Amino acid sequence: MRRPADFATAIRRGRRSGRSTLVVHLALTTEPAPARVGFVVSRAVGNAVVRNTVRRRLRHLVRDRVPGLSPGTLLVVRALPSAAEASGQRLGRDLDAALDGVLTRSRRVDAEGVR
Repeated sequence: MRRPADFATAIRRGRRSGRSTLVVHLALTTEPAPARVGFVVSRAVGNAVVRNTVRRRLRHLVRDRVPGLSPGTLLVVRALPSAAEASGQRLGRDLDAALDGVLTRSRRVDAEGVR
């Protein structure tokens, strides 16, 4: 994901779920396009080297989870400052838990017909 409008859509219209190292924003759109993912790693996480390392680690973790997302999904993963010191296992657990929470809420809302 590269366009600011896509990030805004996911953050403003999507569901959110947070954990100690990251926050996940997920929006379901009607587009038939494949799922798209974007990352937000602010200066609060660390210097440029630390931010890029965190972004690469998150990208690696998300890569295995994207095929499970439905077409048209917009996913934004925002790293929190604690992500800089977190192990890969902890980041993976937090990502799985956050995705599980946001997907469960999205499915429940879609089933109820409330948006």
